[in-house]
Amino acid sequence: MKNITINPITRLEGHGKIEIFLNDNGQVEKAYLQPTEFRGFEKFCEGRPAEEMPRITTRICGVCPTAHHMASVKALDMLFDVEPTETAKKLRELMYSTFMFEDHILHFFFLGGPDFIVGPKAPKESRNILGVLAKVGVDVGKRVIHIRSECRKILNYIGGKAIHPESVLPGGISRSMTEELRGITETVAVEAVEFAKFTLKTFEDIVLRDKNYVELIKGDAYADRTYYMGMVDNDNKVNFYEGDIRVVSPEGKEVYRFKSKDYLEHIGEHVESWSYSKFPFLKKIGWKGFVDGEKSGVFRVGPLARLNVSEGFTTPLANAEYEKMYRTLGGKPLHNTLAFHWARLIEALYAAEKMLELSRDKGITGKNIRNIPTSVKEEGIGIIEAPRGLLIHHYNADEKGLITGANLIVASQNNAAAINMSVEKAARKFISRDNAGDGQLNMVEMAFRAYDPCYGCATHSLPGKKAVAITVRDSKGEVIKTVVS
Repeated sequence: MKNITINPITRLEGHGKIEIFLNDNGQVEKAYLQPTEFRGFEKFCEGRPAEEMPRITTRICGVCPTAHHMASVKALDMLFDVEPTETAKKLRELMYSTFMFEDHILHFFFLGGPDFIVGPKAPKESRNILGVLAKVGVDVGKRVIHIRSECRKILNYIGGKAIHPESVLPGGISRSMTEELRGITETVAVEAVEFAKFTLKTFEDIVLRDKNYVELIKGDAYADRTYYMGMVDNDNKVNFYEGDIRVVSPEGKEVYRFKSKDYLEHIGEHVESWSYSKFPFLKKIGWKGFVDGEKSGVFRVGPLARLNVSEGFTTPLANAEYEKMYRTLGGKPLHNTLAFHWARLIEALYAAEKMLELSRDKGITGKNIRNIPTSVKEEGIGIIEAPRGLLIHHYNADEKGLITGANLIVASQNNAAAINMSVEKAARKFISRDNAGDGQLNMVEMAFRAYDPCYGCATHSLPGKKAVAITVRDSKGEVIKTVVS
């Protein structure tokens, strides 16, 4: 058996590698995506005052700190048995919508977009933001930088810091909004809506009008029939901030609907010796391995999953794009992994529309921004829709409010099983002993890149206790011996 290694994999948050094993006939036998970094936040948070968690957990990731900040605070709302004020909730949602827009735009232009805008088999030195700018023009690059900068200013105003926010507190938020800032935010939101529309038009012109790209998106090489999980409001519309967790089957039928506090009844966590990422699964179906279909407990989260579990958006422009996507690609649910990219851009438009809607709400400048906690419970669970999918923070605390246990299930962990399945399916399609050039290997990387995984978030092992495993296999790929340091 021959081993092909892609190390490092590129254009993702964090670090990882892909191992591809060929059989004696030179065809792909197995493929694995392995994160190569370690985190330890659950363990070293033990003993810390619970109120410190929203500041500690933002350090998990510099790309999506706002998601961890918000999930952590929602867990503290429950732990301290306190509801945020109406104004605080609006400010939280405004802050979060701004973050979601900015993050989705980052992925399209810098990480996922080069595979389409420049081309999946273009020279690797061109498959980056510089290649994108060469294709769409420097002026577009300036617009990307400008809108992201303006959004970061809004995040800094509301969150205290754009990268590692600190303003959201149990029961509310520490910063109110002035009328002047509301006006500035509204101006930025108007621009964000126009830029999201422009980005979708760019995607249509370059991707959807190219029949080869459309065939690639709709083809079997990037498709898995899984369950889908996402957060929806009472009308089954997409909601990033709060709502019920809805699960639909590979046929698109609702099979579960539950509150955040009940997630343990539905989500189990599987581990494999070769990965530092957990593999969540639907507990009532069970872990059946890296396989798809209704008999497998594997599910997916993230932009495409959110659209598959929902019945659209509450904002008109995003909802029109939602309907267009399903008309174009063949109806619900979509199992086409590369459709994550289109879904992500539709969500960027929705986030921009929500920014505009909230910034025009004069109630957002109210001064009642926090209810002060007066008690401590034993448990707090906070769930929010991170850009990459459902994010869960679960804390246990003692009577003094000190953390006695913490468990995080991040979006890239929820997608971990499906990511490995997608990588292996693409490898089987595009790779063989005689066909393993740079372009073909990038086609394999495209399978994970659609999920926009973050392996800074999705791997958890206490620093100083990093285990190194050496696995010896025979010519058939069977494990002979494993040595763990």
